[in-house]
Amino acid sequence: MSLSLRFLTAKLFLCLCLTLFQHHVTFSASNPTGLTLRAVLDDSPNSPLYLIENMTIAERIERFIQVTNAKDNYLNLNARVGPDNSNSLSRVVMARDGLFYSVWLLIGSQGQEVKLLMDTGGGLTWTQCQPCLNCFPQNLPIYDSTASTTYFTLSCDHPLCQVEGGVYTCVDDLCIYVHNYHGGLYTTGVASLETFYFPKDPSTALTFNNLVFGCSRDSRNVVFQDTELSGIFGMNMMPDSLMSQLSSYTNSRFSYCLVPFPDLIPHTLVLRFGDDIPLFPPERVKTTMFVHAPYLYNYYVNLVTISFLNDRLGFPPSQFQLREDGLGGCFVDSGYLLTAIEDNYVGGVNAYDVLMDLFTAYYESNNLRRTTDPSGLDMCFERPNDFNNFANLTFHFDREADYFVPPQHLHIFQQDHFCVAITRGRYATVLGAWQQQNKRMLYDVGLGRLQFADENCAND
Repeated sequence: MSLSLRFLTAKLFLCLCLTLFQHHVTFSASNPTGLTLRAVLDDSPNSPLYLIENMTIAERIERFIQVTNAKDNYLNLNARVGPDNSNSLSRVVMARDGLFYSVWLLIGSQGQEVKLLMDTGGGLTWTQCQPCLNCFPQNLPIYDSTASTTYFTLSCDHPLCQVEGGVYTCVDDLCIYVHNYHGGLYTTGVASLETFYFPKDPSTALTFNNLVFGCSRDSRNVVFQDTELSGIFGMNMMPDSLMSQLSSYTNSRFSYCLVPFPDLIPHTLVLRFGDDIPLFPPERVKTTMFVHAPYLYNYYVNLVTISFLNDRLGFPPSQFQLREDGLGGCFVDSGYLLTAIEDNYVGGVNAYDVLMDLFTAYYESNNLRRTTDPSGLDMCFERPNDFNNFANLTFHFDREADYFVPPQHLHIFQQDHFCVAITRGRYATVLGAWQQQNKRMLYDVGLGRLQFADENCAND
């Protein structure tokens, strides 16, 4: 069986799985087409890490890039959480841990507190589970599946375990998954069903029963270890992602607006779904369509070219296109901190090298000297006190959807130097979270499109 045909067959099987999930998942509220996950920034005096305010912005960013301890205050719900049966707008709690955007929820009959990395590039949602074979250190108790009366494992007869070449396989009568992420993270465990509670306030929660998730027993190369995060909240288009499982309740639409990372003032962040997504002002909205392939489920978009300082670069039409081997292309991913530009040669052109050469020529023409940074970023310069003429980029997507990245979201500024906040992409070009700051991002999976607009996300 050819690679494309095998993946197409897998997709058909997974679509069947999604149909089964949507008939199996139940929801407690009677008006479930609007859902909001609320986020708070925990750099507050109530946080045990309040001293983070005495750190420079650069120190906070460096701590993330170097994969050191990123810990923030944990939002506690002291009252027992019960089901919400009202018709009111759905709002539940999230949090941001340092520079990680995370979803806060409770799982299982015991109401285990869990915080997961919000990842639009991830499929299966998973969390560490006891009993654990090789768990990374986390600052919240590890979820114990044996203590929950609503926990079930998936049978080997389940359609997920029948897909040839998929991430699931039957081992000793258990449906086992293995996930390898591009960044090197590896996790494996038991495919399972559980009840998820998304708290609205200290006394009520939205309840979803029988959601498919991963009960991870062995996880390695985890960038968020030693934080309160215990796994990933998957939001891509895989049928086992939560975006897909909850699609009948959210009209297959979700949106977020990321408050700038350097902002030390606590703000509320929200991950919105369905009817709770605000309308875009028509004069500000940009729309581009998703690029679909039978074996890829990330949010790929057609990147036509890039402008440097408003000068449109002459990349060949194939430069950022998705290739038959699954490499290349451009996708949007909140799980990436920094934007990555593919550094493979396409038609004799390396887009990453072209951009870095332009940054070098521009800043050296302004008599700035190269320097190094502990983060390991390639392009850093000393910063004179009187220099403020920083570069900008524009990503030109299909349908004339121009995505402007201002200087403050294109660079990382340290006390005496700055770095270009772009990394090498080994497989593809990725629009990361740093370049999504102060952008309203709307993923409309039902209509197959991405919409975005400039917005002051502190007002969300």
